[in-house]
Amino acid sequence: MSQLLLAAALALASVGNIQAQTVQLVVVDVKAVALGLQASKLIGMDVRNAKGEKIGTIDDLIIMPGVRVIAVLQVGGFLGLGGHLVAVPFDSLVMTAGGTRASLPGGTKEALRKLPEFQYKKK
Repeated sequence: MSQLLLAAALALASVGNIQAQTVQLVVVDVKAVALGLQASKLIGMDVRNAKGEKIGTIDDLIIMPGVRVIAVLQVGGFLGLGGHLVAVPFDSLVMTAGGTRASLPGGTKEALRKLPEFQYKKK
């Protein structure tokens, strides 16, 4: 019993050394944010070239430190099978107003297949 009381006293004493952490909140313009593109609506979207040919599909979006966004595109394959994943800067994609279409000017399936294959980090 005395060991239990000693352990509780030590635990309470160590709690006194914990300092509160302050979190800086940033106010954003929510109306401007609402006009942005939603990742959930972009994933699965076809990517076309300047000729209107489908050259890939947006498989994922990865947010890098510093708010850099990378689009992971799937090239080839069918229904998510057998495709080749590549990573391109999101800002290289041209989105239509409202984000209903994506194109990669100058892109071709062949050029995308020559890019290094993207692989997700293993957990």
